[in-house]
Amino acid sequence: MSAWYLFTALGFYPVNPASGDYMLGSPLFTKMTLRLANGNLFTVTAENNSAKNVYIQSATLNGKPLTIPVIHYDDIVAGATLKLVMGPTPSGWASDWAPVRLSGAAAQKF
Repeated sequence: MSAWYLFTALGFYPVNPASGDYMLGSPLFTKMTLRLANGNLFTVTAENNSAKNVYIQSATLNGKPLTIPVIHYDDIVAGATLKLVMGPTPSGWASDWAPVRLSGAAAQKF
């Protein structure tokens, strides 16, 4: 549980450890940098972060806009900068995203 807390405090957490997908959330810190075992750095910045500004307004990974609230393990270990812009109310950012759900024949395989 302590690892889960640390991930969440950084602003992302593993959705499913086997998938390599990490869901974005509200970080506790304005800036945090992880020094990875391979020597790369992964930095999370949260512009306007405060006790009132807990909603993501926009996000970029290495300067490229993110349109979904998910990053991948490969993004993290490659070294990157995740920038979150925070605000006091929910925004439309990533509101049209929904996780993929299997149905029909595809679901039968699992």
